[in-house]
Amino acid sequence: MKRLLMLMTIVALNCHWAMAQGANPYQTEEAAIRLAVASYIDAFNRGDAQAVASHWSTDGVYADPSGKQFRGREAITKEFQAYFAEVTGQQIEVGEPTIRFLTPHVAVEEGTARVSRRGEPPTTTNYVAIHVKQGNQWKLDSVRETIISEPSSHHEQLKELQWMIGEWVDRDEDSTIETTCEWTKNRNYITRSFRVSIRDRIELEGTQVIGWDPAAGQIRSWMFDSEGGFGEALWTKKGDRWIIKASRTQSGGEKASSVNILTHVDRNTFTWQSIGREIDGELLPNIDEVTVVRKPSNR
Repeated sequence: MKRLLMLMTIVALNCHWAMAQGANPYQTEEAAIRLAVASYIDAFNRGDAQAVASHWSTDGVYADPSGKQFRGREAITKEFQAYFAEVTGQQIEVGEPTIRFLTPHVAVEEGTARVSRRGEPPTTTNYVAIHVKQGNQWKLDSVRETIISEPSSHHEQLKELQWMIGEWVDRDEDSTIETTCEWTKNRNYITRSFRVSIRDRIELEGTQVIGWDPAAGQIRSWMFDSEGGFGEALWTKKGDRWIIKASRTQSGGEKASSVNILTHVDRNTFTWQSIGREIDGELLPNIDEVTVVRKPSNR
């Protein structure tokens, strides 16, 4: 009975201690590590190699994204001195890392770091850091980084068409053409869906995909309509105008071609016209220039 009372007392004391500490019994120590991380970021962004290396233990190990290892604070200092001498204007951003404790004196930090450099694309890495408590301070004992491959994107080649993104409308007394342009994931393509209505009846729908052809070094588009027709076009920019040389196959198999001219007027307006139109070698009348406006927001 006496032993049971003693065990109950110990359990009660432990529960009281855990409640006093909150859900995380290492809350104070975790806060100290996060302060050390913030201090490291500040030192890195200032380009201070000595201050960066001071966050490591004396025998700490740093493995960079290439797998090369630097052992000891002195070697780590020299590595960052060389890095900051070569790279200027570097800035590091660290996503909210997770921190878990293996023992009261050893913790594991895992997160993602993004380093941007002047005149270069940013580099993103996953990292795992082992922190050890030495006296009243937490020091890095081991850090390993792994490069995260950035998804390929041709956004740079397509950004001159950024103004197209959104909803557009061309309306006259009898007909309405509504168009919606959107980026796909990673901004590799722009999708342009369109709908032609005559007196409130939908007559034709279709989708156009606009992308960069790396082999041709040119913007190319592909189009498919609800009647079964399909085609492609090459885009060339001249000033504010895009010259779009299109060829298509009609739903009945006829071969058609045209030169469409898209002119960017301002963020809410562009014009469109079609010339040199042919079907199976027979010339068709040109379509005069029409003005297309951005659809008013409903907000």
